[in-house]
Amino acid sequence: MAGSQRPRARRRGSIKPLPSGSLRVRVYAGLDALTGERHYLTEVVPAGPKAAAEAERARTRLLSQVDERRNPKTRATLNQLLDRYLEVLDVEPTTKVRYEVDIRLRLRPVLGHLPLSRIEPDLLERLYAQLRICRDRCGGKGNHTKHRTRRPHECDSECRPVPCKPLSASSIRALHWTLSSAMKAAVRWRWITQNPLETVKPPPPPKPHPRPPTAEQAARILTEAWKDPDWGTLVWTAMTTGARRGELCALYREDLDLDTAVLFVHTSLKLVDGRWLRLETKTHQQRRIALDDDTVTILRNHVARLDAVAAQFGIEISPRSYLFTLTPDATDPLKPDTATQRYDRLAKRLDIPTTFHRLRHYSATELITAGVDIRTVAGRLGHGGGGTTTLKTYAAWISEADQRAAAALGHRLPRPGR
Repeated sequence: MAGSQRPRARRRGSIKPLPSGSLRVRVYAGLDALTGERHYLTEVVPAGPKAAAEAERARTRLLSQVDERRNPKTRATLNQLLDRYLEVLDVEPTTKVRYEVDIRLRLRPVLGHLPLSRIEPDLLERLYAQLRICRDRCGGKGNHTKHRTRRPHECDSECRPVPCKPLSASSIRALHWTLSSAMKAAVRWRWITQNPLETVKPPPPPKPHPRPPTAEQAARILTEAWKDPDWGTLVWTAMTTGARRGELCALYREDLDLDTAVLFVHTSLKLVDGRWLRLETKTHQQRRIALDDDTVTILRNHVARLDAVAAQFGIEISPRSYLFTLTPDATDPLKPDTATQRYDRLAKRLDIPTTFHRLRHYSATELITAGVDIRTVAGRLGHGGGGTTTLKTYAAWISEADQRAAAALGHRLPRPGR
């Protein structure tokens, strides 16, 4: 038809005035990726003489994000993200338990109700600062009460005030990486366009400060431990191999080859959902630890004692029975917590400020000061990174060994004028 006009294109997005005089810009962005409901991008432009022009520019910008698929696909809260993240998280059970604890205690109560768009770097750094003062975020007021029970009750003298306890830098860093991992998943799923954790500065990692027992203290510890030969064997093996407590408790009889003097470490005993399970080692490494003659003799005698006890009950111990155990048939392992508690009582009796884990430090420092190369020490300990962790952790002992090596070299060379 002559003079007919093409129909006008429908305007995308809306600009509406608010009672305050500001303008609200609203653009349809498809269906919400989480709920399936209609999803809109909104922006509020403050009132002013140029508000209309600013609102139009905001509408154009939001439409561009939608057209280029750069817009977030949901208005989900952090709680909703964490629920979905835990559903798809594929890590070893002990790591997942740690993630769940961080999420339940630190993230959900404080940030869980917030939309992902409101999780900003400054908010997270303020949270970290509060946790460094007090893990309960009281602002340093110290108004905490340790109750005698979690059940409803009338407080009495057993419910006492306790001081603030800051969250350690390592715990805050673990919390940071848990949240960062969840936010990275949100970016992959296009729930958000950018991970806010990328610009957040977590606390620096604590400097390694190993404090192994001295040679004199180690001798006193072993003398006390040998009063029970089986217990003394465990302490001796921890000192000479540097194995972690969970690795020692997870050892099967078949992991010990006395003929070739080798201990095969490939699993660790870990607590998961109230059960102790044999899982991969901390660094997911398998390693063979060479044993000295004394350790071979001590372990051979230990195996003979286990066999003798089992024989009294008419039991034959299988190769897949535990090397360190409290049961005659060796089907149940010595629990890592039991080993720690017994060692703590031993150290308290001797008035030595040490822990079971420091036996690992003792093994490492003795090897380094004896001149053993770092890669060999790292291999025995199961450190990753080709010795990088060992270097950083035991730098002081490495320096001491280097100084002694320099002095020994100097004594072998002729002096000037001689």
